[in-house]
Amino acid sequence: LITGGTGGLGAELARHLVAEHGMRHLLLVSRRGLEAAGARDLERELAARGAQVTVAACDVADRDAVADLLAGVDAEHPLTAVIHTAGVLDDGTIASLTPERLAGVLRPKVDAAWHLHELTEGMDLAGFVVFSSLAGLMGGAGQGNYAAANAWLDALTARRRAQGLPGLSLAWGLWAQTTGITGGMSQADVQRMTAAGLPPISTEQGLELFDAAIGSDSPLVIPVRLNPPTLPQEQVPPLFRGLVRGTRRTAAALSETGGGGAGAALSGRLTDLPHPKRIRMLIDLVRTQAAAVLGHPDSTAVEVRREFRELGFDSLTAIELRNRLNTATGLRLPSTLVFDYPTPTVLAEHLLAEIAPGEAEAAKPSLLEDLDRFEAALSEDTMDEITRNGIATRLRQLLGKVSGSGAGTSEIAVADMLESASAEDLLGIIESELGHLKEL
Repeated sequence: LITGGTGGLGAELARHLVAEHGMRHLLLVSRRGLEAAGARDLERELAARGAQVTVAACDVADRDAVADLLAGVDAEHPLTAVIHTAGVLDDGTIASLTPERLAGVLRPKVDAAWHLHELTEGMDLAGFVVFSSLAGLMGGAGQGNYAAANAWLDALTARRRAQGLPGLSLAWGLWAQTTGITGGMSQADVQRMTAAGLPPISTEQGLELFDAAIGSDSPLVIPVRLNPPTLPQEQVPPLFRGLVRGTRRTAAALSETGGGGAGAALSGRLTDLPHPKRIRMLIDLVRTQAAAVLGHPDSTAVEVRREFRELGFDSLTAIELRNRLNTATGLRLPSTLVFDYPTPTVLAEHLLAEIAPGEAEAAKPSLLEDLDRFEAALSEDTMDEITRNGIATRLRQLLGKVSGSGAGTSEIAVADMLESASAEDLLGIIESELGHLKEL
């Protein structure tokens, strides 16, 4: 019996069991049964290979439905193994995980596995295999519900083994196959995991890992592709720390890498720099960390004045960036950080104000930086055509004033003038030139 048997991984596993393990009687279970996409073709394909296949529609999270399903198994070919692959994702931050969202992920994993466990406990099964996830062992951004469900599966197989029953939980890494449960992952998600030393598993590799795992005496096996040299040494998950050769760290280094020590070290490096270079250093920090979160090979893909949302950040990746910046700066930053400070430049200014508030107050922001904030504010408003045209007209007038500051003014001189302009300068221009926009 294979739950999720007509889905992406379940279907591949069914083909593998018939072709490589000689299985001749399969019960493939899914919510839609033969109405699921590709189910009839799969049934015909396996039958052509000599297997007797039953495709059944069953909600395995419904105990009565599972009992009826098992009661219908042909007595001449009794059930000998269960493979539970079914599951769903519904990622979100902890604050957004309502009871309904939690239940929606736990039900097909936990409830279904428990019903299969209870209703087959008296049968002479040769195997009881559940597809778990690495998320249950090392966590995953926004996957509190999914991590909990898979950790429960790991515990169930340990309990079965303690009772003398067969039980094996496979805590899979990411499969490259983009159907089924992994279909919602973006390319950025895949790039990020690869950069973190966890490249995706191809279908061929996954089936080879399955064959290797089912011969284990352990109730928990972790089939995962791991590339230790690419694991980020400063953020190696505890599970993998024994596999990575790190550099020796002195007590002084340790004191500078966490908590207030990181902020003090960064503040010290900023102290002797003029304001523009402080901002530039912090922009580089933000861009580097943002590129790592998005899975880019370097920071060049993170434009300094482009909003984080346009760069591809969502609520989950925003929190990951916040966590990285907490580590790098020693600050305790809010989870809404990238939405409150929408571009790398604006965020860098905020970080400077937090790390060195006195120095940030003493330094006047440049006109270009204030224009970044002005641009972000405009992007938030829903403007009608009249208002938009009025703004465009006034901005053209402003541009004329800047470019016409003097017949002999060069582009370099204009740039220097803009860089040296204060916030008061900007506010004066906006007040005089755009003050009547609300009347439009």
